[in-house]
Order: sequence, then structure tokens, then C-alpha cells
Amino acid sequence: MFNTRYLRAGVGAFALMAASLAPSASFAADQNAQRGTHLSGQWQNAPAVVTRGADGTVIYLYGETQPTVVCSPLQLCEIALQAGEAVRDVLVGDTVRWQVEPASSGSPEGPRIHLVVKPAKAGLKTSMVVTTSRRTYHINLESRSSGYMARVAFSYPEDIRQQIAAVNQQIQDSIIPGAGVAAENLNFNFSISGNARWKPSRIYTDGMKTYIQFPGHLGSGDAPILFVQSGGQNQIVNYRLNNNMMIVDYLIDRAVLVNGVGNQQQRITIRRRG
Repeated sequence: MFNTRYLRAGVGAFALMAASLAPSASFAADQNAQRGTHLSGQWQNAPAVVTRGADGTVIYLYGETQPTVVCSPLQLCEIALQAGEAVRDVLVGDTVRWQVEPASSGSPEGPRIHLVVKPAKAGLKTSMVVTTSRRTYHINLESRSSGYMARVAFSYPEDIRQQIAAVNQQIQDSIIPGAGVAAENLNFNFSISGNARWKPSRIYTDGMKTYIQFPGHLGSGDAPILFVQSGGQNQIVNYRLNNNMMIVDYLIDRAVLVNGVGNQQQRITIRRRG
């Protein structure tokens, strides 16, 4: 005969074990939820570096925080997206009391989308998610009876990096080989006369040294000898070669570069003007 007493005892033990596990699982889920909301809040409430752009535009750095756009009833808030960026969806938490309409403008970089935001009354708060062809925007919306942001836009980390790289490249391009300083700090006021296959392409000075740049790499047999003209005499001076650069450790006024002998000799005359 089946003993129901043991069955009831087993069911009771299982129920007790399940009851003991349920609070533990619920507690872990609550901890995860609290940790998740805390981490999200750290980003949402992080202080943002807000700058002023052209025509009073409030500019947020994209991705730094969840920006807040403050609007006012009977006024229009304009949120400008990046030029060439196509909007996929605009989702607003409160679609009854907040109205968002798209507008567009042209720019050299391509068409630009603007989101025009209008609240029904003051004292409202909601959030908006905008998905585009390039990124997703998370924006807080807040309405006040007075004071609002007429124009809001974003700066983008990738654009900033490109601008910095362009400036660095411009600086690098302005550095003249050998001297290692920008061209505006050098004096190129030298004349070069004569014919030779190794005729210098450029001569300049930083006020202390003279740099003679040749059109190509000079081997030991191709390098001319530099004579400085002083008191009607040609004097050999010390210099050093660095690839296609001849560096003289002082400022020269008149000099001659000589390579070869006899009928095969080639000469280039250098004069500093002024």
C-alpha cells in the first residue's frame, strides 16, 4: 500500500527548499538592477563640458553624458545633427505633451537634419532616443516656464581627432628638413648660380647655421666640397652631411661648392642677399 505520509513529507521539503531559494534569486536580481541603474545614472548625470558655438548654439560633446535640452512652451528648441547624417527613428517617452518635428538645411558637408522640439506646458520631463545612419542619441527633454535652449548641436570625438591630426600634419608639413623649425622662422634669402646635376634645391638659415639641401641623396663620391669665400680667398670649412642635407655650423655670406677637377669640375656659387 502506498504511504502518503512520506509523499507529503517529500513535497513539504521541496516546497521549503524552493522557498529558501526564491528570496536569494530575487535579492541577486535586485542587486543587479541597482548596480545597472547606478552605472547608467553615472553616465546620465555626469557633468558635461558645454561650449558655445556660432549664433549662440549650445554644443555638447557626443557620448560624454546624456545631455539635457531645456525648452519652453510657445518656443522652439532646435537640435542640429551632424551634416550628412540620416535620421532613422525618433522615439519620445511622452508623445502626448511633447512634439518633435524634423527640418533640414543644406551645408557644404551635405544636408543637415534638425529636430524641432515643442513642449505643451512647463514642468515636464521626458527622454528622447534618436537613431541615425551613424549613431544613436539619448537626450533628456525638460520644459520650463522661462529660459530655454534655442539651438543645440554636438561635437564628435572622431571629428576632433581628425582636426587635431590635420593641425599636426600642417605643423609637420611646415617643418623644414634639417633645421627642424617652421618655415616662417627661417631665412631663404640666398642666390644660387652655376650648373651641376647636384645643384642645391634650397638653401636657408636659422640665423646660426646654414642648411644646403640637395635634390637627392649624396654618396661619398658625389658630395661636393664647400669653400667659404673670405678676403678674396676660398677656405674649406667644416660641415656634416645628413642624407641630402649639408649643415654648416654658422651663417655663411659667400661660398662655392666644387666637385671634380679639370674639365670635369662643377661649381655652384652661393651668395646671401641682404
